[in-house]
Amino acid sequence: MKPLKKEVTSVDIASVVSELNRLIIGAWVTNIYQTDFKTLILKLHKTDRPNLNLLIKAGNRLHLTSFALEKPSKPSAFCMTLRKYLRNGKIESLEQREFERIVAMGIKAKQQDFQLISEFFGDGNIILVDSKNRILQALSYRKMRDRNVLRNETFHYPPASGKNPYRAERKDLDELVNFGQLEIVKALARFLGLGGFYAEEVLIRAHVDKNTACDSLTSIEIDDIFTSLKELLSKMNAEQTKPMIISNEKGESIDVVPFTLEKYSTFQAEPYTSFNEALDRYYGEKGVQEAITATSTEASQLLSQQERILSKQQRTLSELEQEIEKNKRIGEFIYEHFTELQLLVQKINDARNSGMSWNDIILSIDKEKNEGKAPAVYYDSFDPQNSFLCLFVGELKFPFDPRRSVQENASEYYEKAKKAQKRRQGAEKALLQTREKMDDLERQRIKKVTSIRRPELRSVEKRAWYEKFRWFNSSEGFLVIGGKDAMTNEILVKKYMEPHDIVFHADIVGAPFVVVKTEGREAPEQTIREAAEFAAAFSSAWKEGFAVVDVYRVHPDQVSKTPPTGQFLTKGSFIIYGKKTYLRKIQLRTAVGIVTKTERQVKIVGGPKDAVSNQTDFFVEIAPGTEPSGQLAKRVREVLIQRVSNEYRETVHSLSPDAIQSFIPSGKGTLLS
Repeated sequence: MKPLKKEVTSVDIASVVSELNRLIIGAWVTNIYQTDFKTLILKLHKTDRPNLNLLIKAGNRLHLTSFALEKPSKPSAFCMTLRKYLRNGKIESLEQREFERIVAMGIKAKQQDFQLISEFFGDGNIILVDSKNRILQALSYRKMRDRNVLRNETFHYPPASGKNPYRAERKDLDELVNFGQLEIVKALARFLGLGGFYAEEVLIRAHVDKNTACDSLTSIEIDDIFTSLKELLSKMNAEQTKPMIISNEKGESIDVVPFTLEKYSTFQAEPYTSFNEALDRYYGEKGVQEAITATSTEASQLLSQQERILSKQQRTLSELEQEIEKNKRIGEFIYEHFTELQLLVQKINDARNSGMSWNDIILSIDKEKNEGKAPAVYYDSFDPQNSFLCLFVGELKFPFDPRRSVQENASEYYEKAKKAQKRRQGAEKALLQTREKMDDLERQRIKKVTSIRRPELRSVEKRAWYEKFRWFNSSEGFLVIGGKDAMTNEILVKKYMEPHDIVFHADIVGAPFVVVKTEGREAPEQTIREAAEFAAAFSSAWKEGFAVVDVYRVHPDQVSKTPPTGQFLTKGSFIIYGKKTYLRKIQLRTAVGIVTKTERQVKIVGGPKDAVSNQTDFFVEIAPGTEPSGQLAKRVREVLIQRVSNEYRETVHSLSPDAIQSFIPSGKGTLLS
């Protein structure tokens, strides 16, 4: 079976870059996340289009992703540097370097031109370069034979891996014969940098045996190879791709390709509308499989370690049981032959007292043994160093100290059996603990494997026009919109404010305009009150930690961009003419909640408490406080996870804290019970 695809090829890069050029050129980089050492997510925004998330994994892949990947709580130094230079920048170009596995993204930010260069060969790298081609930051710094990747040094691309096939002409392929006896598939892979896989595909289409020696190629075969190559290259255009995930006979995904391949003509193929989507789904599934394999491998290693411990404990237990049995039998034998052994001890002691040497005593015992007299028949040998007799009975062979009484000798063996019994109890307990640990490891493995599943797909909904602003729906169903900054303030008043709307503004410097879209209806008092609360909450009064602030409302025709003579209005600022209707001492409060749709889909809502509680039971109320809004957003998510029913908890957990934070006023706050 063909192994799972581990990295993108030059052909994949060419195809995905062709697609991405239509999708992300002109997009703004609103944020950057680093989900692991090699993986970046660039959050992109284009006017009146859903946000996009571009995944770049060094040495591995590049594509848009719809999966909700977990973001670390604290960004890395590399990520922070990229944010410093590139956040709020505009993507102006995206190019594959020649036909290499290298992509350069041109980003204009802070009136400077930057390039984010991603390398997808070997271990890979992601390098930030300034307009002078100077390296500002790199994922990995390296000194190499052909170039260096070091901070503040000039960036150089690596040497080309082959001739760019897009630039190849028919006459260039005549050089293939110079590779001599080398197989054409290897020569083509090197000569054009196609890689072995797509070099083989070119040859299949050209009907040329991949093992053909280069110096035996005919002119007609080279013609066919050139035609096949150009046909393959034409399919890398975004309009020509027919992306698909390839599966084997077991239904296991083994590859993802941008167009139909002859190599896979007999395999199952699942088509996709874009190569980005196909790559996203393939690697999403591959990540699950790799996680399962890694979890199983880790568990197997831990289990093997415990199995070795268990085997050693079982051997120890068996040896202890044999030791206990042997010592008990020796003790029993000594008591069964108590009288005979007592006579032997007495005889030896009498002989020693009479002045006989040990040598003479042993000769005497040997003589009686040969005559078959008890207890000499049990004698086997003598240990002169310890003055022990070695007795042998059946399968038992054991030392016996004639200087001690028979009872003392028996007691010693019973004591040994007793000590071994205690050690056996300890060994049995340890063995039981090992088995419990193995069972626990297996339970953990099963739990981890069953908990691993494909990350949740984000629902890509078309954003409503008003979602670029702050907004909420009032208790009576009126749409209320507020500016986020000077730019959106300007757009809101100039483009979306209509004559029958109502305009609100907190009576403090640094506050957004808030517009109630009445659509010609009369706004009830509850909606008026909620709009005033909204204007108060998102004013600078929140940052200042005020408890209340006054808010006024006016008609749209009272709002003007024309200042009195001699005055100047900055962007987002307007002059109010005529009478203002005040709502005094409006409390600074806001609420954030989630509206459940399906098990895997929820929507974040925000606004005054009454308006939010009218839509959902799952919400929290916030007031000015001491906790930064970023941390507060994470706490809001944790509280909401606990408040929703079980089937929604995983979905709520996957919500981005950034998405929640967008409904919280800038500054610090606190959760109200």
